[in-house]
Amino acid sequence: MPQLRYFTAGESHGQCLIGVVEGLPAGLKLDRAAINRDLARRQQGYGRGGRMKIEADEAEIVSGVRHDETIGSPVTLMVKNRDFKINELPAVTKPRPGHADLAGVIKYDRQDARDILERSSARETTMRVAIGGVCKLLLAEVGVDIVGHIVSLGTVQAKTDGLTFAQIRERSEASEVRCADPEAGEKMIEAIDAAKGQGDTIGGVFEVIAIGVPIGLGSHVHWDRKLDANLARALMSIQAMKGVEVGLGFEAARRFGSQVHDEILPAQEGVFTRAGNNAGGFEGGMTNGQPVVVRVAMKPLSTLMKPMRSVDIQTGQEVKATVERSDVCATPAAAVIGEAVVAVELAKAFLDKFGGDSVRELKRNVESYREACQRW
Repeated sequence: MPQLRYFTAGESHGQCLIGVVEGLPAGLKLDRAAINRDLARRQQGYGRGGRMKIEADEAEIVSGVRHDETIGSPVTLMVKNRDFKINELPAVTKPRPGHADLAGVIKYDRQDARDILERSSARETTMRVAIGGVCKLLLAEVGVDIVGHIVSLGTVQAKTDGLTFAQIRERSEASEVRCADPEAGEKMIEAIDAAKGQGDTIGGVFEVIAIGVPIGLGSHVHWDRKLDANLARALMSIQAMKGVEVGLGFEAARRFGSQVHDEILPAQEGVFTRAGNNAGGFEGGMTNGQPVVVRVAMKPLSTLMKPMRSVDIQTGQEVKATVERSDVCATPAAAVIGEAVVAVELAKAFLDKFGGDSVRELKRNVESYREACQRW
């Protein structure tokens, strides 16, 4: 069993969202403002819908913390829904293509897809961002930093080659579409406007980069200990995600090996270096000391203002699918969710490898290992 685990509970229009995190070491200073900043970042981005004008998400910490520090017991987080009206909402009998509506009502034997969409909604990711915010604070203690940004939206491609981690963060945070290429960002906004004008939606690809990750997180010895595989699974679990790449990803299949593998160079300051990072920071399911780089493809959202054909599950007649309040594009928000998911998986991997019942013990273990890697 992994040392760190979590679960979430709550519905889109329910009373609140809950997250419980088990396995956090004691002594972690929980900066509630930092967690809430990430929740605010998730709600931003060009193309978001009316729900973002209603909710102003803030996390409350209701267990596992004393004097703003974790005490080793499970930490419970809660985000209240201002838009709490689950029992007042009408039934949904016209399932949306691309959504969980139809498969869910059949699987759970329900007559109202509202029972499905309330939990399958991406509103659930609010709590994953809050939990990811906690894990970011833990990772900061061991020298790891994470940023997510948009690399493409629709057919618009961003150019970010040559930018540093700091530049990507600064530029993407200043962008309405979380894009570090200002020219591409303007074109992305135009693409969102065009989709909105047609009653349509648009998706994209975001990239998450983590720096400061040491060699040897994860393992090659068994399938469920491969960290890149665990990251891919976690990222694919985000609503509306349809593909994950690590490093070069699918492009690696179109090149010769000599154009793909990162040559190993003599050590600098006691650490082996690489000629590149096509592997995205992984070899054999383990981190190799390079930045972790993953990209995730998000499909266009399945609620369209010009709804697609569907069937009424009560009458069996052909109809137009239900129109729920929705976004035109949520890919910029998905990049923030991706940061959180990556943070959780990296925090798990750190605790699995280094253990520690307290933050001080964890840091001692990590520092000792980093020194050993330099002496190797």
